[in-house]
Amino acid sequence: MEENKADNSLDDSNSLESTGTSSPDENSVGSAGGDKKAEHKKKRFGGGIKGLASHLNIYLLLFILILVLAAFVVFIGLQRSKKELAQPTITTTPLTQEALDQINNTDTTVGDPKQTLSIESNAIFSGGVLVKGSLDVAGAIKVGGALNLPGITVSGASSFDQINANGLAVSGDSGLQGSLNVQKNLTVAGSAQFGGPVSVPQLSVQSLVLTGDLAITRHIDAGGGTPGLSNGTALGGGGTASISGSDTAGTLTINTGSAPGVGCFATINFVQRFNGVPHVVITPVGSAAANINYYINRTTSSFSICTTNPAPGGANFSFDYIAID
Repeated sequence: MEENKADNSLDDSNSLESTGTSSPDENSVGSAGGDKKAEHKKKRFGGGIKGLASHLNIYLLLFILILVLAAFVVFIGLQRSKKELAQPTITTTPLTQEALDQINNTDTTVGDPKQTLSIESNAIFSGGVLVKGSLDVAGAIKVGGALNLPGITVSGASSFDQINANGLAVSGDSGLQGSLNVQKNLTVAGSAQFGGPVSVPQLSVQSLVLTGDLAITRHIDAGGGTPGLSNGTALGGGGTASISGSDTAGTLTINTGSAPGVGCFATINFVQRFNGVPHVVITPVGSAAANINYYINRTTSSFSICTTNPAPGGANFSFDYIAID
């Protein structure tokens, strides 16, 4: 019995050794099977990526990329706008009653230029207010009395019911919708253009240039000084001559003496010389001048009324004249 047990134990040990130890053929077969499985997995993974890439469209990928870039740009813009719209916070410090009493009783400096004094309630100043720096007003300004300003600059449009100014200088163009009433003189350095009629009680100009017709509904009164006069030999003995009017128009009155002769009755000397020899038109007045063969001599400074036959002695007659340059 003991021998049989020993044999059985040996057999059992051999059987355990046989089960724990594998042969080389079996190991080679197992390793070959594992390599085939790993290679099969790699082929399946690579084939899946290639298949996915073949099914995707390149234009779809570009469209998705553009959407991503657009979303990124919008996000950056929103972030910048938030930074720009961010208002700085101003820290406020309330004034105590003690500080208000101190300001009321004495001249006190509150804070420094880097600080801001915020007053939430309405404020009434019984005395004057001096602002050494600039004054920024966010709302409207209402002034109950007179406003004295050494200078004012308005950048935008402004509306005024009435403005009284001692001196007003406008550097740019100005447009007036209503009428303009000037109480005193109006001086224009440049040219003036009027789209409608101009009505003035009296107009004084150095020179007048008309490009159209001149229509005068009243009389023409030629003003100016009275010209000078020199008597001629055609007046006769004791004859006289007198003149009235101006350089432009007037009357020469003649009283002949005894034994009038031929020649000139008188010479009229202009107060102002003409730029050129003027056009002089004369008209005899009175029956005594009906048979006189009259003529004129003219220069830029004077003209003479003459005759080729003697005038009646002791007669009175006249000559009206008009002189135009």
